[in-house]
Amino acid sequence: MALELRHLRYLLAVAEHGNFTRAAEDLHISQPTLSQQVKQLERTLGVQLLDRTGRAVRLTDAGEAYAHHARRALRDLAAAERAVHDVQDLSRGHLRLAVTPTFTAYLVGPLTAELHARHPGITLTVREMTQDRIEAGLLADDLDLGIAFTGPHLPGITADALFTETLSLVTGTGRAEGGPLPVSDLDDRQLALLTADFATRAHIDAYFEEHRVSPRIAVEADSVQALTEIVRHGPLATVLPDAIARDHPDLAPVPLSPALPTRTVTLLSRTDAYRSAAARAFARLAYGIGSAYDTGNGCSAHTVLPSRS
Repeated sequence: MALELRHLRYLLAVAEHGNFTRAAEDLHISQPTLSQQVKQLERTLGVQLLDRTGRAVRLTDAGEAYAHHARRALRDLAAAERAVHDVQDLSRGHLRLAVTPTFTAYLVGPLTAELHARHPGITLTVREMTQDRIEAGLLADDLDLGIAFTGPHLPGITADALFTETLSLVTGTGRAEGGPLPVSDLDDRQLALLTADFATRAHIDAYFEEHRVSPRIAVEADSVQALTEIVRHGPLATVLPDAIARDHPDLAPVPLSPALPTRTVTLLSRTDAYRSAAARAFARLAYGIGSAYDTGNGCSAHTVLPSRS
């Protein structure tokens, strides 16, 4: 039997679902057809790839080894297809982007608008997720680029600096305070903050702990939009990137003393990934727009990402 790509996809689907029936439904083929095709693959290779004796179907040791290479082969073939269809004049193309949640509040909008204005033929898929999931998605070739923060990264991930982000206390404009405000004034003050799922919250909590202040967290929200509405319409303050306050006329940033530590925003990619024309065009825009948000000293990068094939 000649080995075909469908045999790899069928094996990986069964391994993922642990069940022939669910895998067949996902693949839109019949269960007997799926079972027959996997058995043909096993006969061709001369080895058992699946353990069917338990309640769930599992890969054997040989199956694990084969599946590892099958996933890589399918990933590389998908990259090859994108390379073949990559249009250098940017009249068409597609980009898969993921960002950590706070960037949907102030960065994704300008980036998307600029990309569409310059290259209307490029379509964009934007996903919001945590940084660890972004890096995993890049390594699995489920994403082309990610925007997150500098820090420890998984092996195989390249992080290029975009700009330096500053955070401040944020209040409604009607309750704006003269700054900078001593951090000790936040002790026992009621705040509305992002939930612990956000990297921003960990950054804020570490700052409070370092300066031994204990604000009263009256509200926790899992979206920046919810926080901005809470602060606009009530007496609570929050802590957010300055760029978000600048985009909302009803919000006012109040610098703290000592200032909250800045963070370096980075463009993430897989180190050995093929870099499409669409990805390179987006990177150039990200560096340009990022400089408008930069509050550091030359942290913004302006080098164009090289083409990688």
